[in-house]
Amino acid sequence: MRQLIGVSRPKFLTLTLLCIWVAYAISHARGAQVAALDLLLVTVLGLAGHISVNAFNEYFDFKSGLDLNTTPTPFSGGSGTLVKAPSLANAALTMAVTSLLLTISSGLWLAWMHGWALLIPGIIGVLVIFTYTQYLNRSPWLCLIAPGVGFGLCMTLGAAWVFNGQLTAAAWVMAIVMALLVINLLLLNQFPDIYADQQVGRRHFPIAYGVSASAKLFVLFHLAAFLLVPLAVFTEWLSAGALLGLPAIILLGPLLRGVLKQPARVESDHRLLGLNVAFVHLFPLLSAVGIWLVN
Repeated sequence: MRQLIGVSRPKFLTLTLLCIWVAYAISHARGAQVAALDLLLVTVLGLAGHISVNAFNEYFDFKSGLDLNTTPTPFSGGSGTLVKAPSLANAALTMAVTSLLLTISSGLWLAWMHGWALLIPGIIGVLVIFTYTQYLNRSPWLCLIAPGVGFGLCMTLGAAWVFNGQLTAAAWVMAIVMALLVINLLLLNQFPDIYADQQVGRRHFPIAYGVSASAKLFVLFHLAAFLLVPLAVFTEWLSAGALLGLPAIILLGPLLRGVLKQPARVESDHRLLGLNVAFVHLFPLLSAVGIWLVN
């Protein structure tokens, strides 16, 4: 059982909790009274969905032989659980399907309580979970935007919709910020896996367009996410507290310079992957804390 937990990639589930925290902070700042049951259901839905996509990814990557050719980093390449314990493959698939069913059940309950319009992000999220590894990874642009759609627009925006009862400008801004950050989290993590991914028919952005073009897009998306926050404060879509996230620029500067100047080194320079993970988490975390504190 302890080995099977690795299939869920527990250390990456913090991203789900971050999305929910951002949504909660935005809603709290508007004076919304978030019901404990809503918070619980949204958290269960988010974690179950994230576990499902991780488990599907582990299962299909093992079955395709990808995990046997990948050199894992602390931030990419899968958990290696099924490589070490192949007998757990069917259990991993069961985990993926069960988690997906839990996601669907929680989503239907929330839609029943808060309006069936919530099925729109819900259905999109389920489709992303089920198709990401087997289908979307073969299309450069769909593979690129899918993580952002799942975590930014479906999870962050959907959670804010449940908590606040409506879609606000602040929710849209932070959902777009999270979407851009998560896109870049997955984009940079694809650099070390390019050769292995090619062998099993994947065609994500770095494979289709090369690491130089991918590095430029990475810089553009991170700058857009970072600058969107002060712009939203200026237009009063976000409170001034959101500026608490701006000190994260101490991570952003060296990260962008390193990726842009020597994109081919990302494969061997795990420091850049680590900086990216740190920035993607720290910037929205601090921005949400500021929003929560300054109503």
